[in-house]
Amino acid sequence: MAYQYEVGDIVKLKKQHPCGSNEWEILRVGADFRLKCMGCGHHIMLARKLVEKNTRDLKKNT
Repeated sequence: MAYQYEVGDIVKLKKQHPCGSNEWEILRVGADFRLKCMGCGHHIMLARKLVEKNTRDLKKNT
């Protein structure tokens, strides 16, 4: 399933962050994604390919 990623959306990934959360807010979209952990607020950068591969669910920002 092809998702349409936008800034502000919440993406649920397959693997959990060490804090226990697996939901991330999208802060930047491009070749790389900047994500913020919804549990502890940690920021990471991931390649688009990895995000698309590991996405389980996407909650659109309304």
